[in-house]
Amino acid sequence: MYKNLAAALAAACCFLPAFSQPAPKADPLKIGFVYVAPVTDAGWVRQHENGRKTVEAALAGKVKTTYVENVAEGADAERVIRDLAQQGNKLIFTSSFGYMEPTLKVARDFPDVKFESITGYKTAPNVATANARYYEGRYLAGVAAGRMTKTHVAGYVAGFPIPEVLQGINAFTLGMRSVDPQARVKVVWLDVWFDPPKEREAAMALFNQDVDVIAFHTGSTAVMAAAQERGKLAVAYHSDMRKVAPDAQVVAVTHQWGDYYTQRARAVLDGSWKSGNVWGGVKEGMIRVGDFGSKVPKAVQDEVMARQQDIATGRLKPFQAVAADVRDNEGRVVIAKGQGLDDEQVLHMNWLAEGVQGRVARKAP
Repeated sequence: MYKNLAAALAAACCFLPAFSQPAPKADPLKIGFVYVAPVTDAGWVRQHENGRKTVEAALAGKVKTTYVENVAEGADAERVIRDLAQQGNKLIFTSSFGYMEPTLKVARDFPDVKFESITGYKTAPNVATANARYYEGRYLAGVAAGRMTKTHVAGYVAGFPIPEVLQGINAFTLGMRSVDPQARVKVVWLDVWFDPPKEREAAMALFNQDVDVIAFHTGSTAVMAAAQERGKLAVAYHSDMRKVAPDAQVVAVTHQWGDYYTQRARAVLDGSWKSGNVWGGVKEGMIRVGDFGSKVPKAVQDEVMARQQDIATGRLKPFQAVAADVRDNEGRVVIAKGQGLDDEQVLHMNWLAEGVQGRVARKAP
């Protein structure tokens, strides 16, 4: 009897429905970000932090991100980047020019990790580079500054004399002089990216030299705060800074990293990531101007936005000599009439445009 029951049960089991085990859930892609300054409410690092948050929102559950802030360029950067790789991050964004060499060094030891050198220019099989055409926004900011200045003198607080910064100074000057041929731009070099007291001191010194509108290429909001305090005008960089300088802000040149970071994370997830060099501007949505201050007339706002559209469509190129030769501030022709600079020439820029009062200091990070 028991044998027959066992046989029946054995036969019955063959007709029971089979239940497959669910496939194990894939671990989220770990992504690391390295920041050259602290995370503040506005500025260079803030825009990258916004980009990181965009990735997390767009790829919720598929990625896990982390960041390390206030990392000095050089040996500290190499240590932090290496530590992120050792912690299992498979995609690492290193967002400062001075991180380029440390990134390449660590990448050689972690061939299965993808690295993105932001503002760098050297690539490797597992190292891509990306940058934004900041100079396009700078030209547009120059147009706004040229319309708003009363003294015809602008100031520019700059970090290091690398091509990216020179591009910005020159584009700003060319944009300003396109509407105010008398305009001059006074430059102060700081030899540092983030030092709020030093940035403020430089701005105050410029305001004492007939400067009534100021731009900057540093990492904090100190220049904007100084302009607000002195009753001057300023161009916000990286972020909208009206919270700090509600009366001083003319316009903001902002960097939009979220879409690029998300695209690169997706590429790692689907296996399509490849090294390369991306240099996007207004057309690609990586640079934009806007966030005008309350003192800027509607006519000026409309003019700047129309010029932005011209850049997006290719009708306007900041480094193209249309009506006359473009000269440097030592009188040499750097762009002949009817000609323009190609990307390689822009990337290796080492001169200052006519109208700029300053010299290309040879110190770099």
